[in-house]
Amino acid sequence: MSTFHTVNAKRLKQVALIIVISFFTALMVYSANTSSIAVFGTKDGPKAVFKGEKGVALTFNIGWGDEKAKPILEELKRMNVQSATFFLSGAWAERHPELVDQIVKQGYEIGNLGYAYSDYTDMEPEKIRQDILKADTIFKKLNVQEVKLLRSPTGHFDKETLKVADSLGLTLVHWSVDSKDWTNPGVDEIVENVGEAKKGDIILLHASDSAKQTQKALPEIIKELQSKGSFINVSDMISNGDAKSSLIQ
Repeated sequence: MSTFHTVNAKRLKQVALIIVISFFTALMVYSANTSSIAVFGTKDGPKAVFKGEKGVALTFNIGWGDEKAKPILEELKRMNVQSATFFLSGAWAERHPELVDQIVKQGYEIGNLGYAYSDYTDMEPEKIRQDILKADTIFKKLNVQEVKLLRSPTGHFDKETLKVADSLGLTLVHWSVDSKDWTNPGVDEIVENVGEAKKGDIILLHASDSAKQTQKALPEIIKELQSKGSFINVSDMISNGDAKSSLIQ
């Protein structure tokens, strides 16, 4: 009987040790994941940032339209928002050089939204590359230098998109909070969607003509977010940060 108890005691110690090790491993993984920049990515390859560690990043996509961008820029200026990131399609920028100039003069960052606003997951890598470079050529003609950020035009991307972006020295930027302003759900709902943002979040908004309610929602959004951290552009948010990844198949 004494032998039986000895074996069981050893087994219990082994099980207890495994539980303790598992607990501390899980704790270390959780701590690492909650204190670093969050990204989507391939196992050992390039990654797409969707969250940072500091500030709150307002980002605006502009793919097309003639009416909504200027009022949004004026609203941001009126509300004294000094940092934001605008992802512009090359085709739109080519048609609106004066608004591109206004974005730059107001101190906002410009990112690449491709040229033709196509879904990159439906394109061959070389076609993606050509679309990005065509937009970059437009930005250089408009004296917008050193564009280092890319957002996939439709928000859809895969590992091939990530590889192309990385080969061009670009960081692909997604978002952690979607305002859903492009669906025009009503000003109150847009404000509510963004109101859940926390420190480190990258917020998706639009300044294309399809987003008809964004300008009206901005004052309340800005007031709501000012209590959660200073506004910051994406490049400053992700600088000097470690990354964690979620696999893309």
